[in-house]
Amino acid sequence: MESNAGLRLKNRLKKQEILIAPGAHDVLTARIIELTGFDAVYMTGYGTSASIIGQPDVGLLTQTEMVQRALNIVESVKIPVIADGDDGFGNAINVQRTVRLYERAGVACLQIEDQVSPKKCGHMLGREIIPPQEMIGKIHAAVDARNNTDFMIMARTDARTQYGIDYAIERGKAYEEAGADIIFIESPESIHEMKKITSSFDVPVLANMIEHGRTPLMDAPALEKIGYDLVIFCVSSTFVAAKSIHELMKTLKNEGTTAGCVKDMITFEDFNKLIGLPEIRIQERKYFTGRSF
Repeated sequence: MESNAGLRLKNRLKKQEILIAPGAHDVLTARIIELTGFDAVYMTGYGTSASIIGQPDVGLLTQTEMVQRALNIVESVKIPVIADGDDGFGNAINVQRTVRLYERAGVACLQIEDQVSPKKCGHMLGREIIPPQEMIGKIHAAVDARNNTDFMIMARTDARTQYGIDYAIERGKAYEEAGADIIFIESPESIHEMKKITSSFDVPVLANMIEHGRTPLMDAPALEKIGYDLVIFCVSSTFVAAKSIHELMKTLKNEGTTAGCVKDMITFEDFNKLIGLPEIRIQERKYFTGRSF
């Protein structure tokens, strides 16, 4: 569901309470996030790469694959979708097409980053960044390409790990001046650095919480207290799913049955409710599809 998702996201970010946008690597996860009561969902590039091609987040997914996953998530939930757009899939001209595709898909906010292609996950070492003017050009191009000014552009810098927090903030300020609606300084390494970030910008600032990552893992109230407007827990559900499925498969391999795992499973009836079967049944009756019930 789109219905000016960008405006709804903007309005939500105006509230004092920090916005929590859990990460989703697929539609099912996005639905669970919405069902649990969250106000937004973040489409994670890391998890999407793992779920579509079973490969790490190192720039292997194509623009088409990412946009299609974003579209699928948008169509499955009513809450705004914030979507990872990697480096925009090329230079400033490529970024403009990326913006048009994500906006047409109904995404509320597109995230683009300043890494050299092929990019890497923001908590991996060995990341390189493009010159600041090149990224500023990408942001200008993104702002010019959107049809609706409510479609939000998030600018991420990966400068911290190699060049330090002060230079990362300097980049962030330049990106804000270029027109970015949200600033994302990736992988700060202390609470002190995080406080420096939040005190440096007039637009909303995002925190990225990755378990076992480079940034201190903090709860949402603590992040709100030090000035963050938005927090993503981008791969939490992906990590939990991977471990849970692995444990299930080990049990099945060793015992030849899943009987001991049933207590940890959603029921068949509840799963059908989750994926919208009752609504489909109503539509079938309404349109006389001839299906038996």
